[in-house]
Amino acid sequence: MVKATLVKERILTEDSDEARLFYSQSRFGTIHEGCVELSFYEALYLIEKKKLRVYDYKKKHIKKEDYIKKAQRKKTDFWTKYLVFKDMRNRGYVVKTALKFGADFRVYDRGVKPGEDHAKWVLYPVHEGSSLTWHEFSSKNRVAHSTKKRLLLGIVDDEDDVTYYEVKWTRP
Repeated sequence: MVKATLVKERILTEDSDEARLFYSQSRFGTIHEGCVELSFYEALYLIEKKKLRVYDYKKKHIKKEDYIKKAQRKKTDFWTKYLVFKDMRNRGYVVKTALKFGADFRVYDRGVKPGEDHAKWVLYPVHEGSSLTWHEFSSKNRVAHSTKKRLLLGIVDDEDDVTYYEVKWTRP
């Protein structure tokens, strides 16, 4: 099991070949000075798969429930976003953050690795009980269109199931 340290907003793995396999085999995280820097979503996914143990800066193990509480304090709508992230990873897609695109995630088609080709979708996780104005919806669609990606909405229901809607521009 790989060890990682949570420091403020960063989760850094130990400097090991096993940790670097997260990146080279499954494209989790980014390589950072021999370590792998993971997102909060990637780290929780690996914790649940029993491949990662996270520690605080004092070398104290952070239990899964405590990790989730910390992540929820740092990330808006963490649980909704995580459920969509987890569902997409379980379906075989590579999911990366998409802050520079103004989206939550970018999603690579199955078999495609970041850096080898472009992401197919920008993905916005939304809980079914939340609302979205037409202006917000249009803005999300415009971001996807301008980055030459498809817009994918991941709607999480009260049972934590995810339904996806792909939105496309059309010309009559």
